[in-house]
Amino acid sequence: MENKTSLKQDFINRCTTIGERLYLQRGKWKMGIHPKIGVTGLPRSGKSAVMTKVVSMLQDERKDEMRMRGDDVTAAKILGGMRCEPVVENGERMGFKCINYQTGEEAVMAHKNIDSRLRVLGYGIDPTALDEVAVPAIQEAMDDYEVIVIDEIGKFSVESEAFVEIVRKALEVDKPTVLTLHKKSRHPLLQDIRRRDDARILEVTPVNKALLPYKIHKLIRETF
Repeated sequence: MENKTSLKQDFINRCTTIGERLYLQRGKWKMGIHPKIGVTGLPRSGKSAVMTKVVSMLQDERKDEMRMRGDDVTAAKILGGMRCEPVVENGERMGFKCINYQTGEEAVMAHKNIDSRLRVLGYGIDPTALDEVAVPAIQEAMDDYEVIVIDEIGKFSVESEAFVEIVRKALEVDKPTVLTLHKKSRHPLLQDIRRRDDARILEVTPVNKALLPYKIHKLIRETF
């Protein structure tokens, strides 16, 4: 018994990061070492603002580290994935578009003027926008980038079967992953994310929204 214990501890000590050692000590090695962080909250609570701040902090810090090592920052593939932004016309919110974080490619996925059999909250849904922009962006993040970002998984985006499938695949990749989640949706994908053992679901509130980006940043940097 002593030999087995000492061998296990020796293996733990050889791990390169604090996060790896903690995961082994807690018996969670099989889940991977990197966290899956879900940011949730009521509509217009500031989820995307929190995500934007986290993204900026991670990119700036990693670039500083690379400069100190003499690495080429312009070739860095730090963060990849997709984000959503509202489409505003004449001061009125008319829809939402999805954007590739790295390339800037975008497409309108929901709009009041889209004629579609799929309608959510008064918006017509175009799943092909997600299929053509969001899905490749997430796949590229899985393959080539250090951190995966998906903003957001909500009532519009889950209308694309390809989007749901790629998110499930992304969650099985052992990379730091940050997602914004619709608070009230009962879609199976969101339910599964909330139930994951390796997920940390953090809600944005008026009280914590200023400090939450720093908490998320710290959680990610424990293993990254």
